[in-house]
Amino acid sequence: MSVGVIDTTVLIHIFRGSVPARTWFASQKEKLSTTTINCLEFLYGAPNNAGMTVSVAFLEQLETLVLSAEDQEWAVQQMRMYRLSKGISVQDCLIASVCHRLQIPIYTTNLKDMRKVLPDALVVEPYTT
Repeated sequence: MSVGVIDTTVLIHIFRGSVPARTWFASQKEKLSTTTINCLEFLYGAPNNAGMTVSVAFLEQLETLVLSAEDQEWAVQQMRMYRLSKGISVQDCLIASVCHRLQIPIYTTNLKDMRKVLPDALVVEPYTT
């Protein structure tokens, strides 16, 4: 089982060669994952076929967690409660839902948005840029 979810922001930093991000990633001994939503966001940034191939290969290093019906229902609840008051996005609600269900942290540099729907204990900044 995964010990945490790597958010899209961190995936991008690792992929682009950020030294702090790569150092953190290389130091991880436990199984890390990402969600199907993070995969979609990450792959959306591929500029061409070669970039898509490299991006897919990079993501294959991680376990991909699929959203459940329960996750989607939780995300809808968060959207109803916090869209207008906190400005939460659809993607962040969906990504956070998996962390909420499994009670595992999300490793992200997007602390502000993830803390809108997850407790501080589940929102972890893995490195500083």
